[in-house]
Amino acid sequence: MSNVEFKDRYNEWLTHPEMPEDLTTDLKNMKSDDDIESAFGTSLSFGTAGMRGVIGAGTNRMNIYTVRQATEGLAKLMETLPESERNRGVAISFDPRYNSKLFAHEAARVLGAHGIKSYVFDDIRPTPELSFAVRELHTFAGIMITASHNPKQYNGYKIYGSDGGQMPPKESDIMISYVRKVADLFAIPVADERELRQSGLMQLIGEDIDVAYLKAAEDVNVNHDLIKKVGKDLKFVYTPLHGTGNVIARRALSEAGFKNYDMVVEQTVADPEFATTPFPNPEFKQTFDLAIKLGKQENADVLIATDPDADRLGAAVRQPDGEYILMTGNQIASVLLHYILQAKKDANILPSDGRVVKSIVSTELATDIANSYGVEMKNVLTGFKFIAEQIKQYEESHDHTFLFGFEESFGYLIKPFVRDKDAVQSTMLLAEVAAYYKEQGLTLYDGLQALYKKYGYFEEETISESFDGINGPAEMAALMKSFRESPLTSFNGVKVVALEDFQTSVKTDENGQETEIDLPKSNVLKYWLADGTWLAIRPSGTEPKIKFYVGVKADTQANATDKLASYVTAINQDLLNK
Repeated sequence: MSNVEFKDRYNEWLTHPEMPEDLTTDLKNMKSDDDIESAFGTSLSFGTAGMRGVIGAGTNRMNIYTVRQATEGLAKLMETLPESERNRGVAISFDPRYNSKLFAHEAARVLGAHGIKSYVFDDIRPTPELSFAVRELHTFAGIMITASHNPKQYNGYKIYGSDGGQMPPKESDIMISYVRKVADLFAIPVADERELRQSGLMQLIGEDIDVAYLKAAEDVNVNHDLIKKVGKDLKFVYTPLHGTGNVIARRALSEAGFKNYDMVVEQTVADPEFATTPFPNPEFKQTFDLAIKLGKQENADVLIATDPDADRLGAAVRQPDGEYILMTGNQIASVLLHYILQAKKDANILPSDGRVVKSIVSTELATDIANSYGVEMKNVLTGFKFIAEQIKQYEESHDHTFLFGFEESFGYLIKPFVRDKDAVQSTMLLAEVAAYYKEQGLTLYDGLQALYKKYGYFEEETISESFDGINGPAEMAALMKSFRESPLTSFNGVKVVALEDFQTSVKTDENGQETEIDLPKSNVLKYWLADGTWLAIRPSGTEPKIKFYVGVKADTQANATDKLASYVTAINQDLLNK
C-alpha cells in the first residue's frame, strides 16, 4: 500500500463523525508515518483461527469496526444457509480483556441487524465453555472474544463451528471471502441492543450453561474413590491469572472433591491490566511468582495456573529442597495420558479401538506411551480444530474411541463434550494425578521421571523468531521459501533421513522415495534425523512469528539436555544466523 493510501485511510477515520472518543484519542496520538502505517498499512489478518491484534484505531487493530467486519462476514455466510440452520443462531463469550464485553455485544448487534439470534454470556466465561455452549444450545456458530495468553495490549476474535470446534477450513474460507468483501467498515449495519433484547434476537446466558458444563465435567475424573481418600491430603495452589478460570474451575474442583487448595487471591481479580503478571502465559516461570510464594507458605505439592481464557494450563511441582520446577506442556500431557490409559486398563475399560490425537510438533514420548498400551496415535496439524475434526470423524464413523488430545503449547482435552483445549478439565484431572502419586509418597515430577526411565528421556524446545512491522509477513514468506528451495540434507552434523513438506503433502526419505501425507496442506516443514531427533519449522497462525520446534531422545537426562542444547544452538546459528 502506498504512502498516500494509508494516510487517506487514516484521515478518513480521523474525520469520521461517529468515531468513538477512545479511538479518536488513539488516532491523534499517532505522531509519525510509521505509527500510521502500522495501524492502516494493511488490514488485520483474518485466518482460519480468527484474528488477533493490538487494541486501537486502524484497519490493522482490534476495534469495534474490525469486529463488525468479521461478524458481517459470518452473517453473510449464514444468510446463504437454509432458514433452519440460520435460525440456530450464534453463541458469544468473552474474557476480561479491555473491550472484550464491548466487542461481544457489537458482534451481537451486527448479527441482530441480519435477523440472526445471539446467545451472549452475561459475564466473562472460558473459551472451552463457549465451545460447550455451541454444542449445548445447538447453535450454528460461536464467537469467543479473547487474545488467550497475549499481553494486555491485545485482543482477538475466534470463530467456532456447529460441532463446538474452531470453524473448519471449508466454512471459514467462505466466511473469510465475505469478510474481505466488506469495503466500508463504517457502513456495516448494527441493531439497537435494547430492541434486540426485547425482540428475543439477543438472549443472555450464564448460570444455566455453567450448571450444564459442570454436570458434563463429572466424568472427567477417573477414580472418585481415590479423590475421596487422598484429595483432602493433597495440598495445591490454583491461580486463574486474572481470567475466566475463576468463574468455573474452582467450582469444578470443589464438586470433584478437592477442598484442600489455596487460590492466589490477587490473581482472582478479573483485571485487564494483568497487574501481577504482564505476560499471563502459564508456560513462563515469572507467571508463577505469586503462586510459588504462596506454595512455599502452604507447603503445596503442586501449583496450577490457567491462562486468562482458561484453555491452557501450566503446572509447577515442589522438589525435595522446597523449590518448584515448571513442567512443560509436553510433560504435563505425557503424565495425563499415562494416567488415563493405566486407569482404564486397571478398570478393564480400555477400548480396543482407542485413539490419542496430538499435533505434529508435540512430543513423541506420548506416542511411545500410547503404543505401549496398544493405543494408536494420530498426528494432526497444529491447531486444536484439527483434533476436534478427528473427534467428529470418530463419532460419525464409529471406528475409533477418542481418549485424549493435546498440543505442546499447554493445551489438553480429556472429554469431548468440549471441542477445544480445556484447562478446566485439565485442572481437575491433573489434581487427581497429583493425588495418585501423593498416595504413593511421590510427586508429579517423580511420575514423569518414571516415564522417562521406562520410555527414554525426551526433551523438546520451541524457538520463536518475531517478524514485527509492516514487512513482517513478506520476510516470513521469504524465509520459508528459502528453506524449501535449499532443503537440509544434514543438520548439526547429523544426516536427514526424511523430510515432510505439509504444503506439498509429500514425505521424501533419504533415498528420494516419496509418499503422500494424508493431512490438509499447511506451511510446515518437518525433518527427521538419523539420531531420532526431529525439527519442524512453521509460521504462527496468530502472531508474526516463525516457530522452530525440536525434539530429542537420549538414554539419560543429562544426555538429553546436552543433545537438545546442541540442536538449539545449531538452529540459532545455522538457520537464524544469530
